[in-house]
Amino acid sequence: MKINAAIQLLPIGAKENKYDLIDAAIGLIQTSGLNYKVCPFETVVEGPSDKVYALIQNIQEETLKHNCSELLINIKIHAAIRDLSFLEKLEKY
Repeated sequence: MKINAAIQLLPIGAKENKYDLIDAAIGLIQTSGLNYKVCPFETVVEGPSDKVYALIQNIQEETLKHNCSELLINIKIHAAIRDLSFLEKLEKY
């Protein structure tokens, strides 16, 4: 099943530039092989649910390993009994 997930990383315990950690998370998304769109407040990904959930776990683990003692990840997931796509949601615009 293909799902959509909006991922917002808030590295509240960062000991370095928080934007560097956010950029690193976006880098993980870019190399994940999933379809994605970077937006001002979150990045939206689209793909098989197991790969999306694994990506979220990877973002969490990698952020905590790089001078960030605490983080918040806000996630919105849209799942259905059919595959979902960005284009379907945006086609009228």
